[in-house]
Amino acid sequence: MAHMNILLINHYAGSVRHGMEYRPYYLAREWVRAGHRVTIVAASASHVRTQAPQMGGRARMDEVIDGIDYIWLAAPSYRGNGAARVRNMAAFLWRLAAAGEQLARTVRPDAVIASSTYPLDIWPAARIARHAGARLLHEVHDLWPLTPMELGGCSRRHPFIMLLQAAEDFACRRADGIVSILPKVRPHLEAQGMAPHKLHVVPNGVDPAEWEGNKAPLPAGLDAMLDGLRRQGRFVVGYAGTHGVANALDTLLDAARRLRGHPVAIVLVGTGPEKPGLMRRAAELGLDNVHFIDPVAKSQVPALLAHFDAAYIGWQRQPLYRFGISPNKLLDYMMAGCPIVHAVDAGNDPVREADCGLTVPPNDPQAIADAVLALHALDASARAALGRRGRAHVLANHAYPVLGERFLAALAGDHCHA
Repeated sequence: MAHMNILLINHYAGSVRHGMEYRPYYLAREWVRAGHRVTIVAASASHVRTQAPQMGGRARMDEVIDGIDYIWLAAPSYRGNGAARVRNMAAFLWRLAAAGEQLARTVRPDAVIASSTYPLDIWPAARIARHAGARLLHEVHDLWPLTPMELGGCSRRHPFIMLLQAAEDFACRRADGIVSILPKVRPHLEAQGMAPHKLHVVPNGVDPAEWEGNKAPLPAGLDAMLDGLRRQGRFVVGYAGTHGVANALDTLLDAARRLRGHPVAIVLVGTGPEKPGLMRRAAELGLDNVHFIDPVAKSQVPALLAHFDAAYIGWQRQPLYRFGISPNKLLDYMMAGCPIVHAVDAGNDPVREADCGLTVPPNDPQAIADAVLALHALDASARAALGRRGRAHVLANHAYPVLGERFLAALAGDHCHA
């Protein structure tokens, strides 16, 4: 494939230096390694980053990270999903539109990717692509405006929802290609005007190099605590990630009640809005088999997951998941070789596809408890076989070198992968 100049617009793009979102960084790094030039345009303020770029009062800052050109555009900070977040989006889009002609002239992109979680960046991206004579790609993360409508209860006639719908319709009709993280979106996007040949499915991924060689160790106290649970003969079921409503950890606590009297320890690692309430509830119920642990660094996740005998990931019962799921933490569990208890009802199920654990209905504590006991009852070699199948599935289908190639095929206009 001829070398390309790729312009990737993602409001929330991060890096290993800044934190989430990691996907734009990992894909861009693969493209740079393949000889392409990649420029990422992102907002200075994002709710998912742990470290914000230091703008120093500037409207724009350029830097190079691992061979990737980053352009940070100033946008006001915000918390939550209210008016302040909309102002943050508006500021980023306004600066992006204002810089459009200059970006087309200086980057000279062969492909422009509109990749923010919301679809409103498709309009400035389309102008840049038109000025540069470039292919235009739209990347679907969550389906907007369906997500705020179905999860947030927003009306279809709300002006902001109508604007989002117009952007999605424009993207489906005008983009040269559409890349979706979610695997079951075809009927929805075709209903919005997407031609069938445009769709490419490129799920979330992992960087295999982070799981090889010298892994960052855990803090000594945490390492000793987890070792101690194993020495006591406990079967350690772990969760590592955000403690939010969507993660269904209240159901895991209800399962823990049913597991009292069994040699099982539930370990929840991370932070989030629901964590204080979960800790209070565990204390009120006297759940001495549940242990809450502060988050660990991304580099320490492999060492953490090595202590889990099984891993839990849960979801609420939510119609939106009919379009499929592609959660990063599930891929981490699979790379670690953990057998998985997956509480979900969705359009796809990676655990069942890989045969690397047990899938149960969401919001069903008894089913979760039964699945934990079923995994515990297996001998160690059978659990190890589940873990090997999960890891092999990720390496074949979710490693960033594989996904980078698949995305490049979409950029080049090759046959669809869906």
